[in-house]
Amino acid sequence: MKLNNKVAVVTGGASGMGKAIVELFVKEGAKVVCTDYNFEGAQKVVDALNRDYPESAIAFEADVSDQAQNEAMIDKAIETFDQLDILVNNAGIMDGFEPVSRTEVERFKRVLEVNTHSVFYSMRKVIPIFEEQRHGVIVNNASIAGFVGAHAGVSYTASKHAVIGMTKNTGFSYANKNIRCNAIGTGGVNTNIASTMGEVDPEAYGYIEAGNTGNIRVAEPEEIARVALFLASDDSSFVNGSVLTADGGLTAY
Repeated sequence: MKLNNKVAVVTGGASGMGKAIVELFVKEGAKVVCTDYNFEGAQKVVDALNRDYPESAIAFEADVSDQAQNEAMIDKAIETFDQLDILVNNAGIMDGFEPVSRTEVERFKRVLEVNTHSVFYSMRKVIPIFEEQRHGVIVNNASIAGFVGAHAGVSYTASKHAVIGMTKNTGFSYANKNIRCNAIGTGGVNTNIASTMGEVDPEAYGYIEAGNTGNIRVAEPEEIARVALFLASDDSSFVNGSVLTADGGLTAY
């Protein structure tokens, strides 16, 4: 029970990696606020967990790109469970692989609102709470697109580079207050994020795919959840301001 007596907020918890993280955290003893704009999906996850682990999780509807809704999920955790120990910023959307010259301004703004602004809002909200209680852990889902440039379009790449920068700065800035902040550099994962792409740029997708090696399999969400558990638990007590790459070797070539 690596998270016994801990309370966590997990964004994007209705499906994919977020769902797997919520489920694993509950099984490891945590109480969890499962946040998603898809409230029905989040509630379904929570209902299934509460049958086996009563009162272990609640669903919360929020568009995390909206500051007020984002901050409300933190307030809900405190209101419901009287504490908050772990924040997992997992929610995100994909671009259509467009390079900068073919990227619509509105697409760029929206991807950064969901992937980057949301992380800023939630970290800004939880840090004073963590400072007061003298402990806290943040795990940001950053993607390998946060440190390489050839696995997505300019919007997603920029958004995840920013998340890694915020992760490193936050980890360093609050290290002396027993607050840790790390990121996961995921590769390909079997989730429904492709549904957020919209129209895909065929030329860019072609050369991005051509640059990938064909011998790297796609991860299952549960594999990434175990990485999140490591970073959220005391097993990683001296890991701070880091990016743990979990891409099956994709960036090793």
